[in-house]
Amino acid sequence: MDEKNLNEPTPEPTPEPTQPPEPQEDQVEKLKETTEKIWGSTKHAWNTATFKANQYKKLVQKKIDLSSLHKKIIAAHGDLGKMIDDLREDGQKNIMNQAAVKEILGRIDELKAEAAAIEEEVEQIRTDESSHEVVPPEEKTE
Repeated sequence: MDEKNLNEPTPEPTPEPTQPPEPQEDQVEKLKETTEKIWGSTKHAWNTATFKANQYKKLVQKKIDLSSLHKKIIAAHGDLGKMIDDLREDGQKNIMNQAAVKEILGRIDELKAEAAAIEEEVEQIRTDESSHEVVPPEEKTE
């Protein structure tokens, strides 16, 4: 015998690779159902997240608008107070019947009405969340 042959281990026979058995039809259906449930849950989560993000964006914008209106109302109050004081110092009578005073009061009324409308919109956006029906994907009918 050769020295070479003695030192080399003899290769063991490798088993023939076996094909995994074909998945049965019920396993395929289970996999399909699971995949559909995962996809449905993903879509539901995405829709909920985008709804909440849009709702938050709308709320923030309305709050900014409302804050701006309140600043305008405060400025109009300041203008009104200064005008009344100036008219009183000038010895004017019936200050409240002056055209300039009535104009500022009208502007304040308009700003307050606009602020009230925005506050109603904010409430509508907040209640829109509860009216937004959240149905889990398993319960939806197709």
